[in-house]
Amino acid sequence: MKIMSIELFAIHLPLKEPFIVSYHTYNHMPSIIVKVTTNEGIVGYGEGVPDEHVTGETWEGTFEIIKNTLGPVLIGQNPMEIERIHELMNKAIYGAPTAKAAIDIACFDIMGKKLQQPVYQLIGGRYHAEFPITHVLSISEPEEMAAEAALMKEIGYQSFKMKVGTKVSKDVERIKAVRSQVGEDIAIRVDVNQGWINSATTITAVEQLRNLGIDWLEQPVVADDIDGMVEVKSKTTIPMMIDEGLKGTRDMREIIQKRAADKVNIKLMKCGGIYPAVKLAHQAELAGMECQIGSMVESSVGSAAGFHVAFSKKIITSVELTGPLKFSKDVGNLAYDVPFIRLTEKPGLGVEVNEETLMELTVFQGSVQ
Repeated sequence: MKIMSIELFAIHLPLKEPFIVSYHTYNHMPSIIVKVTTNEGIVGYGEGVPDEHVTGETWEGTFEIIKNTLGPVLIGQNPMEIERIHELMNKAIYGAPTAKAAIDIACFDIMGKKLQQPVYQLIGGRYHAEFPITHVLSISEPEEMAAEAALMKEIGYQSFKMKVGTKVSKDVERIKAVRSQVGEDIAIRVDVNQGWINSATTITAVEQLRNLGIDWLEQPVVADDIDGMVEVKSKTTIPMMIDEGLKGTRDMREIIQKRAADKVNIKLMKCGGIYPAVKLAHQAELAGMECQIGSMVESSVGSAAGFHVAFSKKIITSVELTGPLKFSKDVGNLAYDVPFIRLTEKPGLGVEVNEETLMELTVFQGSVQ
């Protein structure tokens, strides 16, 4: 089997509400959908959602890299040979994990369709039957976040991920407001998205959060400050998670060697797709470190890819892949059974892409043949 063509669609995924994190406010999510067609007529879909604040990639740049750098070297290659596909991509360009993830995901979709198996059966087999979905609260006023949490608790959500990362005193107010609203039995995870910058500021914050029953605190310091994470972890009983500070195997090795975190957040867009994500999960398992599969707020395509990795690995104990629940329109049909996700046994990603909607959301497009 050979790759015959790669079509690219630069789209804007419309959000129901603005998504606010410490470093940006998103009114829509910019995404690149790739459609890879083989000489056997099998079509695979992939997705890349870049974030210049995390991997240094832009929406336009990711499109150009796939079209002009990765695409030309992959035409004529066998999408089943995923180790070789990654070698070719790595030789073509250093970094660019989101662009590579889009190709990787499409190749796995093709593999599953060729073998008539869901992707999770290709990377270890299904381990988890279901995952509870965590509702993500983007940054707003404390009372607004608390009211949203109360509403989502009524729907059935049992865990919340709070986005913070502004002034510490205001962030503590937000967390206290949500805790008082939802009670003691609901899980609260706090994601700072590097917003507290350094260990000194973070230690000031964690002192005020000590008695609030926080499940874990995610990436409070800047991404490259692994030593800062070590210091914070040594001075708090709140479990620490690294997100932006983990992109690839070298980062994972340093995190493990320095015992810089209790948990890590693996994202396909940061590491280059399904194949590298599985490698990171294996590294974490060797170190006895639990993992989460997170997202850059992807459509059904990228979210399904993340779920396939999560469902196949015992060491992955939580997921945060709620993009499709936040969009007013989506290109795919990934089904949630809120507050749970249960994957089907459909081949490949198990997602059907609505090409009419895809074209409606497309801002510009291109192809490689």
